[in-house]
Parts: sequence; C-alpha cells; structure tokens
Amino acid sequence: MKEIDARGLACPAPVLLTKTAIEKEQASHIRVIVDNKASKENVCLFLSSKNFESSVEEKHGDFYITAKGEGGTGPEAAPVEKADPGGKKIMVMVATDRMGYGDDELGLKLMISFIKTLKEMGSDLWRLVFVNNGVKLTVEGAEVLPDVKELEADGIHILVCGTCLSHFNLLDQKQVGETTNMLDIVTAMQLADKVINI
Repeated sequence: MKEIDARGLACPAPVLLTKTAIEKEQASHIRVIVDNKASKENVCLFLSSKNFESSVEEKHGDFYITAKGEGGTGPEAAPVEKADPGGKKIMVMVATDRMGYGDDELGLKLMISFIKTLKEMGSDLWRLVFVNNGVKLTVEGAEVLPDVKELEADGIHILVCGTCLSHFNLLDQKQVGETTNMLDIVTAMQLADKVINI
C-alpha cells in the first residue's frame, strides 16, 4: 500500500500528491493522511473521480483515507468534458462577498444584484466558483443563498474553495456547491472559453 502523509500541507498539495501516486506511480491501494476537513473532502472527491473506493477514519484530529482502485489510472482515464458546440463555456470566479471598492453597503447590494442577474447569461454560464471572501455567499444566512441554489438546480456547476471555508471556519455551514481545491479550479479555468473575475 502506498502511504502519503500530507499533514501540514496546504491545498492543493494533498490532492496533487495523491494524483501523482495514482497516475505516475500506478498505485492501486493508497492511504492518505491529512489534518483538516477540507483536505479530507478534496482528496476523497479526487479519489472518487478516479473510480477509487475510499473510507475515512479519524484519529486524534487527523483523517486517514484508505482507498482501492484498479490502478494504472493515467491522465487519459480522467473524463474529458466536451465543449457544447452551441454555446460558450463561461466560468465566473467570485472572490469577494461585495462588488467593487468604496462603500461596503453599496458593494453588498451590487453583489446581491449580480448573483440574482447571473441567470440571464443562460446556457453560457458553465461554472460558478467561490474563493476567498466569496465563499461567505454559499453558507447559512447568506442573502443570495436561494439564488445560488437555484443556479445549481438549473445545472450550473458550483465550486467552493475548501481552504477558504476552513480559513473562515465555515466548512460545516456551506449549503450549496461542491467543496473543491485549487487543482479543480485551475482545471476548470483551462476548460473554460472565458473566465470572468469578480
């Protein structure tokens, strides 16, 4: 069994080490040790994307993720997303819970209006990614939470930075989207036809 001790490593290092073990070292039985919930979720999501069955055991605040797969999972085994020939794939990156600088109250109103208006992009809106202070728009009590949930129900893939949620102690309060890591965010940027940063 390949063992990776990723305690103390920041996102996306635990996922990248796991990716290397599976794709380059051809590991089919792996144990990854992490020391925070965000890394645990990110590693488990990655393992699932590679068709690995995983289980998690918590010991003294650390998470031991044990997984088995078919092994020999090279990069070519990852599902390749096809572009929709009928439209663009636009990714919107939301890095704040307010829009612009100057007046915070106005900035909050503008951001609420922006999120509520995003559906007007129609099928061109492909990914909605929340990082840094933007993750606060995905948790309990956020004024735009119903609107973000509606976008997700309409098929928009919502990604929420796990490291950011952990930083603000909001991991358990997230109500919408998939907890993700920087590897997934960078991959989404590569696949997108256009990235809009807010």
